Amino acid sequence: MFILKNAWISIKRNKGRNILIGIIILIIACACTITLAIKNTAVDLIDSYKSAYDKEVTIGFNRENMMKDFNPADEEGRANAREKFDNIASYTINDVEAFADSKYIENYYYTYGVGLNGNNIEKAEIEANNEMPNGFGHGKENTMATTDFTLTGYSSQEAMSEFISGAYTMSEITDNAWDIAFNGNYVFINEELATFNNLKLNDKIKLEDEDENVYEFEIIGIFKENEDEENNEPMSMFSSSVNTIITNSKAVVNITNGNENLEASIYPTFIIDSYDNVEKLQDEFYEKGLDENFILQTNEELASSGVACIKNINSFATTFLVITLIIGGIVLFIINMINIRERKYEIGVLRTIGISKLKLTMQFVAELVIVSLIALIIGAGIGAISSKEVSNTLLKNEINSSNEKAEEIGKNFGDHGKERGGMHSKGMPVIEAYDSIDAVVDVKVLLELLGIGLTLVLVSSIASMVSIQRFSPLTILKERS
Repeated sequence: MFILKNAWISIKRNKGRNILIGIIILIIACACTITLAIKNTAVDLIDSYKSAYDKEVTIGFNRENMMKDFNPADEEGRANAREKFDNIASYTINDVEAFADSKYIENYYYTYGVGLNGNNIEKAEIEANNEMPNGFGHGKENTMATTDFTLTGYSSQEAMSEFISGAYTMSEITDNAWDIAFNGNYVFINEELATFNNLKLNDKIKLEDEDENVYEFEIIGIFKENEDEENNEPMSMFSSSVNTIITNSKAVVNITNGNENLEASIYPTFIIDSYDNVEKLQDEFYEKGLDENFILQTNEELASSGVACIKNINSFATTFLVITLIIGGIVLFIINMINIRERKYEIGVLRTIGISKLKLTMQFVAELVIVSLIALIIGAGIGAISSKEVSNTLLKNEINSSNEKAEEIGKNFGDHGKERGGMHSKGMPVIEAYDSIDAVVDVKVLLELLGIGLTLVLVSSIASMVSIQRFSPLTILKERS
């Protein structure tokens, strides 16, 4: 009680000095409150984003495995490499379904493609191109390179990566397109092909296989390709997707089931429970018959980049917090050193009348603790009010950019697919679900702030602790006289 009473009297007697210390601690407390609120909320958002982001696994070529024994100078080696490439065992839709039957896989979707010829429509002639559409072809010669059209079947809207990435955009679409698109003989065609054949929405087109089996489809949408100037052939009259006709995977399955000689290619995407299980899943795929020249690839890097803006805010907050504490600690230490010098005579008198070094040290620490607590409370209040606005200002550009991306994807689907089935989770972060970071000063932040405040008090009190232990009361009084 004696220590606290003397500490309070000393605080009132030295108002100017203690107000200065209080203002410094208040500024530190305010900055730390805002920083801690942003930092903790950013961590929560990162965890939320990652849990909401689909953990995707696709099957790709193991090029490293295929090229490890390849010698370009050896003609025989080149021939062996070509033979090895041609003999890679491709996988079928049945294989994909078997792969998907795993405890590590939560969901899956795929693209299924087959080559067909026109019956009542003509191919838009373009330069010969033996390359398969993105995602097709697994080392086996495919009939799609020699047919008029590529019929691409998607199992769900999540599989339509060209629309999500912005490579394709729907220019015309029927009102009920997305209600019927994945069940029945319905197609989306390239607008160049539509113009070439004078086709419009709800028209019927007929395709046929090499055995002249005819399949009829209804047009429910017309899309255009957003050409990449770097990759597009400058002398080509049409876009590369002009003869691509989009339908659902069930329609392609019905066609291939009726013709065993018709080759099709499948490009699956698996949603797994954790990236940590990719290696186990790959071993499981090999056991189920996947050729070892294939390897599993994930979107982990993409998922991490999706929260890059939040991570940047988190890193900035951490750096700012450290700098604030270092500068604040140094300033308070210097002020306390000056304070001890100014009160040197007071220390000598108190020691002379019998106050122990321990009690005297505790009094000086108590003074700083009382001033610090008052400043911390006020600073925490100001920080709590300011933290949300500051954090949202820092994230304003990222939030606007993400919302614009979400709107763009909706437009790519003709504005009819904007709210369907987790579409936005593929290829982009789900940050559009948030319109602010909403940094909150909760109990965790207050406890962290209290810990920081006490740490600063102890650091800045070192000057008084050391000085009081070293001072000799008789020497102090002698110097005073």
